[in-house]
Amino acid sequence: MGKRSGARATGPKCIAIVGPFASGKTTLLEALLERTDAIQKQAPTGSGSTVGDHSAEAQAHQMSVEASIATTRFLDESITFVDCPGSVEFAAETDPVLAAADLAIVVTEPDERKIAALQLILHKLDALGIPRMIFLNKIENATMGVRDMLKILQPTSSVPLLLRQIPLRKNGIVMGSIDLALERAYIYREHATSEIAPITDDDKAREVEARFSMLETLADHDDALMEQLLEEIEPPRDAIFDDLAADLREGTVTPVLIGSAEKGNGILRLLKAIRHDAPDIEATRARLGLEDRGETVIQVLKTIHTPHGGKLSVSRIMTGTVNDGMELRSSAITAKVSGIYDLLGKTQNKRPAAAAGETVALGKLDEVRTGDTLTGAKAAIPSLAGLEGGQAVFAVSLRPKERKDEAKLSLALQKLMEEDPSLSLEQRQESGETILSGHGEMHLRVTRERLEGKYQIPVEAGAPSVPYRETIRKNVTQRGRHKKQSGGHGQFGDVVLDIKPLPRGKGFEFTDTITGGVVPKQYIPSVEAGVRDYLKCGPLGFPVVDLTVNLADGSYHSVDSSDMAFQLAGRLAMKEGMPGCSPVLLEPVLKVEIHTPSDATARVTAIVSQRRGQILGFDARPGWSGWDVVEAMLPEAEIADLIIELRSATAGVASYRAAFDHMAELTGRLADDVLNAQGKAA
Repeated sequence: MGKRSGARATGPKCIAIVGPFASGKTTLLEALLERTDAIQKQAPTGSGSTVGDHSAEAQAHQMSVEASIATTRFLDESITFVDCPGSVEFAAETDPVLAAADLAIVVTEPDERKIAALQLILHKLDALGIPRMIFLNKIENATMGVRDMLKILQPTSSVPLLLRQIPLRKNGIVMGSIDLALERAYIYREHATSEIAPITDDDKAREVEARFSMLETLADHDDALMEQLLEEIEPPRDAIFDDLAADLREGTVTPVLIGSAEKGNGILRLLKAIRHDAPDIEATRARLGLEDRGETVIQVLKTIHTPHGGKLSVSRIMTGTVNDGMELRSSAITAKVSGIYDLLGKTQNKRPAAAAGETVALGKLDEVRTGDTLTGAKAAIPSLAGLEGGQAVFAVSLRPKERKDEAKLSLALQKLMEEDPSLSLEQRQESGETILSGHGEMHLRVTRERLEGKYQIPVEAGAPSVPYRETIRKNVTQRGRHKKQSGGHGQFGDVVLDIKPLPRGKGFEFTDTITGGVVPKQYIPSVEAGVRDYLKCGPLGFPVVDLTVNLADGSYHSVDSSDMAFQLAGRLAMKEGMPGCSPVLLEPVLKVEIHTPSDATARVTAIVSQRRGQILGFDARPGWSGWDVVEAMLPEAEIADLIIELRSATAGVASYRAAFDHMAELTGRLADDVLNAQGKAA
């Protein structure tokens, strides 16, 4: 015991602050910076952040919408904290940060309603193999014992939650905490260092019981400690701290500390735990499978377009050193560093170089993207982080209010997608729409606010059009004759087409049964071209699918016939014949897989049914305690704002994946509404 890699990692650290929405992450960041003298005073809760997400959008919505970076020093050691948004809609901001972080501080509240959101975060940390501590914030609001709260939280964690502190209460009010490793009581002082106090007789029994539970958990990975507990020998304090550090770094426990970020309580103990227990860049390199060969390797965590300083690439130096003016490369690009900066919120402090473990902003790497792995070596190296943007669940059709802004809008959207790779853009040729997709209604609302605020481009947004189609139910044989005489060579094309429906999903077929050369072979492709041109917009106003057209007969003129004449004849036959084929509207139907907490499954299935959905079934979500997967068929017309209702029913945590499955007939009032809207649009 005491030899389990417990030696303190002294290099620069990168710590991600994560947690459910409104759990107090930004407040904790400011409390940490105030305690390390990086800022003079943290901003009051709700008044706007001093160094956290200070964007206009964050202020307006009282929530972080992007990751905020702040580097500080504690006891002469460098720590970079990255405050990550808590809303599931902005979770993609967190992924590139976690790729290179040493440790995650998971901020949550003693509130059962946050459990599902906490589970999302801990699953992500499990998948990436990132060590984590839990900071149980707002401890003054706890309505149950902290150990009872841990029993509720434990199912969200794949490894044991290890309570490091218990609260001291007087008349039901939390007055301080007892550190179970130090066996020392602390009385909280608001925004000041806690006072050491003796453990009273009333609290001693609680402390002994909680401490023994902590040591039992540590003993699961330390045979010497297990023997000491069995023989009732008090283990050395230094050895306990070594075990705490080793188990955290190995990911076999998740330590839990308590406090109040708003009041500055428990902050110093958290800082000391980070300083002593957190792994550093060496462990993170090992997690990512990166060898230190002496060459420079950096990982890009975030992209920022500043109003005056240009583009900044927030990066973790994984190995080697980065100097100003240095050339870096990936498999796709080569770029030269122009400026190296420490960040404290929006404050930038220039420096000449940065070494392994440090997190800095690199200037003017114009072709570099978030998630890129760059090196100073002659040959590029494989990417360290395979980022998955996840499927978009909300989309809008976007256009500038003034046509003169179209080019500006395109450029601004490119910059926004560099900053936020989870956004996606699609130009739909059929409808002429620009479709912006993302992870929720608020995600795209914030994007539009940035377009209008940061880039001064007023935009209009609406629901994307649904790609309806039409098909036919009946066979029709129709002649189409195009004849025109206007002096000189005329125009003549004559065709007879058999128009028949095909099974759903078969698309379009064109054949010919011409005999005797009544339509010369060179004109048959022209007839097909005319037919295909008509099918772009059928009698109901939509593209036509699932039919076969056969050229059965016709005639030609040796002088006046031409490719164009037969194209027009084919188109005319379709135009005159299609209304008699009993055209019917088709709508796209998607197969949807919804992930939801089990206690909301009934509400979710009701939402889907109310949207004309067909429930295929539901089952437990593999590897997720207390979660279900609901499968359904849902018309695309009903999915536009589905995520808003799903998240409203699941405390903001539901998600879904959708893929096109088939086209289905749409009749009755709903079809009439679509056709009326199409007529107005036309």
